Amino acid sequence: MKIILIQDVAEVGHRGDVVEVSPGYARNFLLPRSLAVKATAGALRDAEAIRAARAAVEQKLVEAANEMSQALSGTTVVVAARAADEGRLFGSIGARDVAEAIAKYTGIAVPAEQIRLAGPIKEIGLHAIEVRPHAEVDIQLTLDVIPA
Repeated sequence: MKIILIQDVAEVGHRGDVVEVSPGYARNFLLPRSLAVKATAGALRDAEAIRAARAAVEQKLVEAANEMSQALSGTTVVVAARAADEGRLFGSIGARDVAEAIAKYTGIAVPAEQIRLAGPIKEIGLHAIEVRPHAEVDIQLTLDVIPA
């Protein structure tokens, strides 16, 4: 059965996509929950408008991510933390701490969810940080952890 998705459905498609699903799945799950509508001529025109709007929004997100990449690429951000004499931190530095440091030093607000760390940072020194504002854009930063 050919349907048009009204909302994103995991493993089926995104809003505005025209997909082919089994009649039972459409009749028993997608249509009663208002996740999709039957693909009629009028609904297909509406789906095209939805896809165009989604593409425009996606393009704006990519442009914003590229602007952030140009502003942050190659930047070194400094974070002061309490540490023992041998260089181990008393606590750890996580994504939220890195986001605050980026905002403080560059003025660019980066959500903590977009910062990729291999694990919490527990030592003084230079650490490579990846910021991923969009699936297509990766930004590499250097985090310099110094003793406070």
